[in-house]
Amino acid sequence: MTTQEDGKPQLANLVRAGDTQKEAERITDFIFMAKDISNAYLVTTADGDVMINTGFMDNAQRTKNLLAPHRTGPLKKIIITQSHADHYGGVPTLRDKDTQIVGEQRFVQTWQYFHNLAVYLGRRSAKLWSGTMNRGSNPPPPPEVVPDIVVDRRYEFEQGGRRFEVISTPGGETLCSVVVWMPKEKVVFTGNLFGPVFLAVPNLVTTRGDKPRLIENYLPSLDRVRNLGAELLITGHGEPIRGAATIRAALDKMHAAMTYIKDNTLAGMNAGKDVRTLMREIQLPDTLKIGEFHGKVSWAVRSIFEEHSGWFHYEESTTALYGVPRSSVYADLTELADADALAARAKQKVQAGKALEALHLLDILLGAQPKHANALAVKKDALQILLKESGGSNLSETMWLKSEITAVDTALGAPK
Repeated sequence: MTTQEDGKPQLANLVRAGDTQKEAERITDFIFMAKDISNAYLVTTADGDVMINTGFMDNAQRTKNLLAPHRTGPLKKIIITQSHADHYGGVPTLRDKDTQIVGEQRFVQTWQYFHNLAVYLGRRSAKLWSGTMNRGSNPPPPPEVVPDIVVDRRYEFEQGGRRFEVISTPGGETLCSVVVWMPKEKVVFTGNLFGPVFLAVPNLVTTRGDKPRLIENYLPSLDRVRNLGAELLITGHGEPIRGAATIRAALDKMHAAMTYIKDNTLAGMNAGKDVRTLMREIQLPDTLKIGEFHGKVSWAVRSIFEEHSGWFHYEESTTALYGVPRSSVYADLTELADADALAARAKQKVQAGKALEALHLLDILLGAQPKHANALAVKKDALQILLKESGGSNLSETMWLKSEITAVDTALGAPK
């Protein structure tokens, strides 16, 4: 399944799933889910409660209200599976006076990264997410949360007859990811270790910007979960996955798919192929195809290539080593080639089904003459072709293309 019936990417619906939730969803007799941008989970015990994640800041009171009818005693611990605000933003609202916060040893460091780059990342996120979240106002800033209990590889505790094992899995959406394993009940909470949509290609390096998630960490982390033998797997978004055989088959497939991408990327590098060639050539065989809702195969190829080789590609010009961008000569190229001729050639590329080649030409022309009406019109046509060809399944790709189309409309003076 690539899109929901309303035509939106699957991930867009997952992060909005809590908008209409009126009561917490009962997963088992002792686990309750409050849906949010990322879900919050209440686990009851004979001696107070445990929460895994708390949802986002501006939904924290709603999350608390949804879970309140199921509370059985004091909230002893909140376990945070990663340092994205939709996982821990509700901590100040949901914690009790004596609640202990549990987080991975790199949580504070990773939180500081997001805090230091809040303006930069916020600006980029707004371009991608503002149309999807459809919020009336900006949320409050993420709270500063310092774990009371720091997880170094593994932390185990007993509470009210239930055993919890918090396991470091730094291959998820942050470098401070953990999963929570309940061995007696065979339940594992994975947060966004596997991305926001299960059984899909992870987004190792996001379009909005983030510290890279390495394939060399992702595969061993997946293995840690695969070897647990879970009968119920609860992710950060969406419905739980039930059944040991179903879970094992899905984890096996994800591991095999990402190993295939890694191995073929490294083989291509050794064969002397450049990264863009490999992005075009490497495809998963039908038996290993998994979703591309947040990450994509081609993006994973580039991430793995640069994880192993760095930012400088030898097929690039010497100028890549220095601070003068290619755009510095766009005006010269446009003058020499003639702006109208460039726009006409770009239109021919679009008509021939070569939207990306058209955009290369238009980047030159619009870099020199950003208000060139014919070029803007052709750019919109090219972007709309890419949007249609994408199928609308990958949220980041869809949001980026739509935001670029909106920017073109604004430049053309079209009504919003």
